Amino acid sequence: MTSGQTGLRLDAAELGRELGERATLVQFSSAFCQPCRATRRTLTDVAAMIDGVVHVEIDAEAWIALVRALEIVRTPTVLVLDASGRIVRRASGQPRKADVIAAIGAVL
Repeated sequence: MTSGQTGLRLDAAELGRELGERATLVQFSSAFCQPCRATRRTLTDVAAMIDGVVHVEIDAEAWIALVRALEIVRTPTVLVLDASGRIVRRASGQPRKADVIAAIGAVL
């Protein structure tokens, strides 16, 4: 996972859900994206493993203004937010579970 576009902050109003107490995994998906389904499973599993971490999936087509503001160009794209909503990691494509865990470890 890269650290591109870090420092920006997202909040519950922008995400449609409360942030995690420790970290938030934000996944931008589209309806017919096969890697998005696998990414959903991976992020859901990781969030269930680590207390205070939540997974938020955002339909890129429905939230186009946010997609443009964050310069999301493909799905899946995953953002890792710290407890305050600051973007600390970003990755495009289907992430490996180990990489997601390592990215969260860097936040905690």
